[in-house]
Amino acid sequence: MNAVPARGAPQSAEAIAAEAVRAHLRQSPVALFGNAVGMVLVGLIFGPVADPWRLALWFVPVALLWLLRLAHWLWFGWRAGADDATVRRQRAPLAWLALAQGAMWGVAAWVFWGIGGVFEKTALILMIATYSFGAVQILGTQRRMFAIFVALVFVPGIVRVALDTAEPNHLELAGLMLLLFVATLLMARTYRGALADALELRKHSEHLAGQLQLEKAEADAARRQAEAANRAKTQFFAAASHDLRQPLHAMGLFAEALRQRSRDPEVASLVNSINESVDALEGLFGELLDITRIDTGGVDVHPQPVPLRELFARLRLHFEPAAFEKGLALHLRGERHVAHADPVLLERVLRNLVSNAIRYTDDGGVLVSARRRGNALLLQVWDSGIGIAEASLPRIFDEFYQVHANRPLEPHQRKGLGLGLAIVKRLADLMGAPITVRSRLHHGTVFSLTVPLGKAPRALGADAAPSKAALGLTLDDRLIVVVEDEIAVRDGLVVLLQAWGAQVLAFDGVDAVRAWVDGDASARPDLLLVDYRLPEGRTGIDALALVRARFGAPTIPAILVTGSSLGGHEDEAAAHDFHVLIKPVLPNRLRAMIGFKLGVRPAASGG
Repeated sequence: MNAVPARGAPQSAEAIAAEAVRAHLRQSPVALFGNAVGMVLVGLIFGPVADPWRLALWFVPVALLWLLRLAHWLWFGWRAGADDATVRRQRAPLAWLALAQGAMWGVAAWVFWGIGGVFEKTALILMIATYSFGAVQILGTQRRMFAIFVALVFVPGIVRVALDTAEPNHLELAGLMLLLFVATLLMARTYRGALADALELRKHSEHLAGQLQLEKAEADAARRQAEAANRAKTQFFAAASHDLRQPLHAMGLFAEALRQRSRDPEVASLVNSINESVDALEGLFGELLDITRIDTGGVDVHPQPVPLRELFARLRLHFEPAAFEKGLALHLRGERHVAHADPVLLERVLRNLVSNAIRYTDDGGVLVSARRRGNALLLQVWDSGIGIAEASLPRIFDEFYQVHANRPLEPHQRKGLGLGLAIVKRLADLMGAPITVRSRLHHGTVFSLTVPLGKAPRALGADAAPSKAALGLTLDDRLIVVVEDEIAVRDGLVVLLQAWGAQVLAFDGVDAVRAWVDGDASARPDLLLVDYRLPEGRTGIDALALVRARFGAPTIPAILVTGSSLGGHEDEAAAHDFHVLIKPVLPNRLRAMIGFKLGVRPAASGG
């Protein structure tokens, strides 16, 4: 940190000198006016009683000096804002003019003292004293020059009065003028110290302001660097999560294909273990990415009206296949209401709660409800699952805490770091939405989230009830088109789908799909299974559009698979009629989604 300039340092003295000249220039109009008034008063008081030659002897030089000072001010006064060095060069001309004018008032005492009576003498002393007092603000900062100026004004008068023996009180009057002389010098000294302190304080304030601005700039730079680091960390986790999901996805597919080809119970058990590990790793990636984004301030809150009809439709779209596979009923009630919250954060909270509810429920169902409570909306997720022990309820929102049930958990229930509900609690806190939980062991659990009631931005249409096709048993004679640029993932999908009895056409990108639809594409696919991110900046949506356009069937069932857990595909899914799966996709989950899309219940397999 730079040191504050010490009082009395050379640069401070130069600043004082320059400021004194500027003050002198700024006060020049006042000084010119004061001198003009003084000349008028002398003429009015002494004109009737003084000889013309006396008046001329004093008025002519005084008028000439006044004109010179006016000319100097007109020439340089407008340049008072120039740099210090330029301003200081005007110190000598101003000083000589001021000293000459002061000397003429000293001469006035010799020229006009003794003329007239008591009134004229008193008026002369008062004019000399007033002229000196008025010079304090103009010349007081220049100690030596002011002392000379006041001496030139007062000393001739003091001497003249003291020598006037014809005046009975001449010594008393001379003493009074001497006291006025000393008082003027003391006034100038006080003014000079006050000005120096003011200048030092101003420089100190400017220095502090500059230092504060510098520190603020450094703080802003540090904040920007921290924000950039946070963004880079989040992007790194997202990229790492995406890249790591690809081989995990392929591993799960190949493992399931191995089980389909082998009837050995030990192989089936190993495959189950592999799939459970892959699913657990996928959950860990998602939880770590979420908690990192929250901790680094990468989550912004933008409250707005959220129609629950649209939100519940997305929840149904996402979770109905999983509930369908487990034989659970998924109900959503209260979609006519509108919440006022951040739509992304609210949906993420409900997704986590519904996912947990389905995971820990083996019989019965899951209910998502919304009910009005005054000016608030109570959102609840009910399940008929295993429940939570009362002793565990106070800690379920803690990081890395996992509920220990009184009975062994199923393999699909034993996974994760215990971050899911911690993420829910943090997101709820970010929205300012209180969240509570009630549970009975072996009966079920209900999570309650309270958010402000919103106003519908527009009239909401009616829900379209989901339709289900007749249930079948296998994928025999089903034609599935796979579009995936990762060789290992594509080969794994082909092997697995063929093991389930499907016919598979596999392509590595949009150009390959275009070549097929423009060539020998004759059979209409039953399902499209495409990766979202394809080579050359293309997406799986481009592939969907080509196939659907070729067969004139915009409703060909489609599943889009992506390695990104950051979301953002819900609107595209609704617009292009597809479901989304996040890699790595466990074969059981893929089988459940395919069964849901085709209206067939997957055939049971070992494990």
